Amino acid sequence: MDATAAQKDVNILVVDDEPDLRTLYELALVREGYSVFSVGDLAQAWEQLDARRFEVVITDMRLPDGMGISLLQRLRENQRRERCVVITAYGSADNAVESLKAGAFDYLTKPVDIQQFRSVIASAVLGARKEAVAGRRHNAGQASREGFNRRKTDAAIGVGEAALQRLVGESVAMRQVKERVAKVARSMAPVLVTGESGTGKELVARALHANSHRSGGPMVAVNCSAIPEQLLEAEFFGTRKGSFTGATQDRDGFFQAARGGSLFLDEIGDLPLAMQSKLLRAIQERSVRSVGSTQEEPVDVRIISATHRDLAAEVQAGRFRQDLYYRLNVIDIVIPPLRERLDDLPALCASLLGRIAQEAGMPVPTLSASVLERICLAPLKGNVRELENLLHRAVALSEGGDLRVDVLGDSTLPMPLESMPEENLRQAAVAPPPPGEVVDAAAPIVIPSDLQSHLDRQEREILVQTLHETGFNRTAAAARLGLSLRQIRYRIARLKIDVPADRDAVDDAD
Repeated sequence: MDATAAQKDVNILVVDDEPDLRTLYELALVREGYSVFSVGDLAQAWEQLDARRFEVVITDMRLPDGMGISLLQRLRENQRRERCVVITAYGSADNAVESLKAGAFDYLTKPVDIQQFRSVIASAVLGARKEAVAGRRHNAGQASREGFNRRKTDAAIGVGEAALQRLVGESVAMRQVKERVAKVARSMAPVLVTGESGTGKELVARALHANSHRSGGPMVAVNCSAIPEQLLEAEFFGTRKGSFTGATQDRDGFFQAARGGSLFLDEIGDLPLAMQSKLLRAIQERSVRSVGSTQEEPVDVRIISATHRDLAAEVQAGRFRQDLYYRLNVIDIVIPPLRERLDDLPALCASLLGRIAQEAGMPVPTLSASVLERICLAPLKGNVRELENLLHRAVALSEGGDLRVDVLGDSTLPMPLESMPEENLRQAAVAPPPPGEVVDAAAPIVIPSDLQSHLDRQEREILVQTLHETGFNRTAAAARLGLSLRQIRYRIARLKIDVPADRDAVDDAD
């Protein structure tokens, strides 16, 4: 079945009280090969909906006998699967946001740009097809085999399921997150993902993208806090040749790179106010103007943003624009901290240890019940990221296949006092400082903002210096540091230290 024939099977309903606009929309859609039905009010719309199924419903916001949003709400109440695109008047940002919150797939603003109109409807049709195939798989218990396009859609569904599985955990809180991701992925509504640092906000964003009709397009992730303020506009919107010294060719920005896909704006709360204003316009108008250009160009992206900040409080403090917050927070997904889903710890540890072992090329260590119990007692304020660092360190320091309690005691988890031998308790109470070390009680301790990065940096410097002094003989370096060869190899790999390839033979010989 060719694309044109497939499109003939797509029914689209246009609801608008202006005959000229109905004709314009109908012509644009017929030229794309769709079957189009057009009516002028809500009553006629329901007659058509009672008579047949549609893939997409396009409705004006204001109609002679009511509001287009009531049509959308009734579709949802009746559990209809039609994708609804709402057309709003210019400047009616509130109506557009309300329609998205009510479940609209997308919205368009008058005067409608026909190129953008075609793009939005094509996305809606693709999403409807994907959902229909998913429904058939669920009901029939097997994948559809109706041609290349449907096989491609099946593959996209498989990618989406795999992305959801990467959100490890079956606690009530995590099941709610997964259900919400699967539900909201089907629309174009902007999503704001919130949660503490290290909870997995980017994983949720990638699951949203993978489960959407845009999964075949790019997923562009941007850390807003990592870009210098003077480069923000160029990075987001691109540059044109000659716009500044050294600009020898046109360069796309994040918006252009994410065309047809999703743009993930991580740490959105760190954007300065001046850039917030420009971002708001790009989201509202769905067009951007590159640095050095005099014209705007349309962009077709879905915005997913994330932050560990309380954006509502940032708005109250004047550090974040209220109108941008309103635009980004159409749908919110809150990721619970690890301390609120401790039931997921066994599955999380198993998943993380499997990945750590695969990266290190070693067997998966065994996590004993006692070690798991001690991990449950740890504060883990850094959430899953801190848990991963803790397990990395435990694996690096372990000797056998099991992770030992005393190994974890040497990392971020202290051994409970009741488990510590009495002799060790006495030594800990009176132990003098190491020989040659001068203790200055008055000297302030500089507390790093990221303890793990600080420790990794110090560990790397020590390893590099020791390797240089031993001529990169890892056996000798390990002996000098009180490590095994396996331990030092693991640390070198984890900290990405370059070692001459010819040293492997020396290590093996030793």
